[in-house]
Amino acid sequence: MLEIKNPFRPGAGHMPPYLAGREHEDGEFKTLLKQDVILANMILTGLRGLGKTVLLEKFKPIAIQAGWMWAGTDLSESTSISEDNLVMRILTDLAIATSSIATGAKQPNKLGFDGGAVPLVETRLSYPTLRTKYDNTPGLVADKLKAVLEFVWPHVEASGRRGIIFAYDEAQNLADHAAKEQYPLSLLLDVFQSVQRKGLRLMLVLTGLPTLFPKLVEARTYTERMFHIVFLNPLDEQQTNEAIRRPIEDSQFPHRIAPNSLKLIWEITRGYPYFIQYVCREAFDVWVQAIDQNESLSSIPVQEIVRKLDSDFFAGRWAKTSDRQRDLLRVIAHLPSCDSEFTVQEVVESSINQKMERQFSSSHINQMLYSLSESGLIYKNRHGKYSFAVPLLGDFIRRQEEQAVSAPQGELFA
Repeated sequence: MLEIKNPFRPGAGHMPPYLAGREHEDGEFKTLLKQDVILANMILTGLRGLGKTVLLEKFKPIAIQAGWMWAGTDLSESTSISEDNLVMRILTDLAIATSSIATGAKQPNKLGFDGGAVPLVETRLSYPTLRTKYDNTPGLVADKLKAVLEFVWPHVEASGRRGIIFAYDEAQNLADHAAKEQYPLSLLLDVFQSVQRKGLRLMLVLTGLPTLFPKLVEARTYTERMFHIVFLNPLDEQQTNEAIRRPIEDSQFPHRIAPNSLKLIWEITRGYPYFIQYVCREAFDVWVQAIDQNESLSSIPVQEIVRKLDSDFFAGRWAKTSDRQRDLLRVIAHLPSCDSEFTVQEVVESSINQKMERQFSSSHINQMLYSLSESGLIYKNRHGKYSFAVPLLGDFIRRQEEQAVSAPQGELFA
């Protein structure tokens, strides 16, 4: 039996065996690390499945190598419930990075009632220290958090670090809640803009879906000048080929993948890293089993793999839509621009051209697009246009209209 581990990893946020492309994004991040005064923070944005979380993990050692400290985690919905929750998140992440730094102050670890020497312990920038500073500072939540960051910074700078990066994934979960008088998103922006103006090298790196930046701008208009936006795009065909070929070669698989097979996987995945990992993992298992059973490697079960991808990735989202929403999504899926951007007027015209029994009015489409945005299937950009929030959703919808998926059976290996 052939004992070769499958190198492909389609899990959420898992580092692929070979990270193809992304040299441009690396360069953008390295440029920001050279700032003496933080004039630009980073937003890394794009659809799901593009590798934002993976790239953020790649940035971490780059930043540390350049002398920066790294603090951060995922921003869950619970973090955005209140300003206090956001503060706890920031202080907790900061303390993990700074707990090894001593403040220079020493405190007795017991009372010396016997007249002897009082043992002293060095105070460090641990969570209790940061929390005490926060609680003892008068003022609003923003004043207290600023005081903590301004207290920490001289000790960080004296330790030889260049600065601190606060890196947060899934940042589109942040939101203000005016009805509850809680403004965690505005708090984050206000505090970091303030301390950066004072010369503290504390930089935000936020990743999230394309809804992130419009949300930030809505909270604070100066956000446009505060962030440098990096849009993550799918890999091109050459980069996709490298993402496929290199892991297979490194796994010591005893065959080379044929050029027409690379082309076939490119056509299925369209360069989306998650789909590349998913399709290749399924195909690799098939290839290994074929070798174990002395079978030919002349074909790949494309239809079955695509069907499984539909079930695992798309079906759950599709199941949450109503029949009328599905009708609208089908209209959108047949637009020539469905994979990029579309307008309400284009959807109206397409529904007329398709001679649907129940036409969509502009007001009805606007209402439904809002609902689909809330469910994470559509997003509206700042130019008044809409896009699918799920990669290759149009392909999935069109497949649902077909009785069976037909795909070429290519020669796999040369």
